[in-house]
Amino acid sequence: MLKIALDAMGGDNGPAPIIEGLTLALKRNNNFSVIAVGDQAQLLPLIPQKYKDRIEIQHCTDVISMHDSATDALKRKDSSAYIAIELVKDGKADAFVSAGHSGASMSLATLRIGRIKGVSRPAIATLMPTVDKNTLVLDVGANVDCDAKNLQEFAIMGKVYAQDVLGIEKPLVGLLSNGEEETKGNEVTKEAFKMLEKLPGFMGNVEGNDIFNGSVDVVVCDGFIGNIMLKTAEGVADTIGKIIKQNLRRSLVSILGAVLMRKVFKGLKLKVDYAEYGGAPLLGVKAPVIIAHGKSNGKAMSNAIFQAIAAAQSDLNINIENNINKFKD
Repeated sequence: MLKIALDAMGGDNGPAPIIEGLTLALKRNNNFSVIAVGDQAQLLPLIPQKYKDRIEIQHCTDVISMHDSATDALKRKDSSAYIAIELVKDGKADAFVSAGHSGASMSLATLRIGRIKGVSRPAIATLMPTVDKNTLVLDVGANVDCDAKNLQEFAIMGKVYAQDVLGIEKPLVGLLSNGEEETKGNEVTKEAFKMLEKLPGFMGNVEGNDIFNGSVDVVVCDGFIGNIMLKTAEGVADTIGKIIKQNLRRSLVSILGAVLMRKVFKGLKLKVDYAEYGGAPLLGVKAPVIIAHGKSNGKAMSNAIFQAIAAAQSDLNINIENNINKFKD
């Protein structure tokens, strides 16, 4: 039975939504158990009696908050994030899930669990919605400055994740640039383009709109660009939602139209709701690490746990190492 190490204290809203998500996941899947790391006095009242035999509490009171520096994480050995990461490092758990400080989770996972052989830098991947599927984008924040070698590794890791976890048989990979032509881009992307030409499924350069039109399954960029893209997309989705609501209130006809299109709006909300996707996998470390949104609700945490389970049950890391060795030669 798989065991998940859960940072039960790291979210913006305390342990309640985290344990709610855990309860939802336990209800849907009988094949895993959890070590919830956090303050026992706060966690115990939140856990339903029928699930207490599948949840072990590792007591601690220190929590790395969003205002703390990621560089301090290694010194905070009594924190919930550090202890949960150590459980994975020591083989007492198979995967790590946290809605806490993303920088701390990345640093701890990279330095304590360690990188997969051949991976120079782990990358955070996230799913972006398209009309009929999702596009995996990486990196979206782990690495601000990247070279061509890093981008090549991101492409390989993203392709393997798309195959092994997302179930896409032959993923198409694109390199984010300012034009589709091979000559477009900066010096780093031009060099990366040449390195990626031998990767099966590589479609060449793609532009920002290709992330959302479904023309490729994986889009590769450095963490600086990727994080700006992610935050911009979140902002656009939020603004569009507000504009629609404002206009719907302006007349009785608009209100009636909104009632008739309730299912359409519900489907749109599901497409852009991060809770549907759970969290962002940190690819390139030796065990599954899922970093959930700090404001995650129960549904988001439940889906983050299922992401961790899917990754742990796959041959993801073995296949990443094999493909890194194969395509980097």
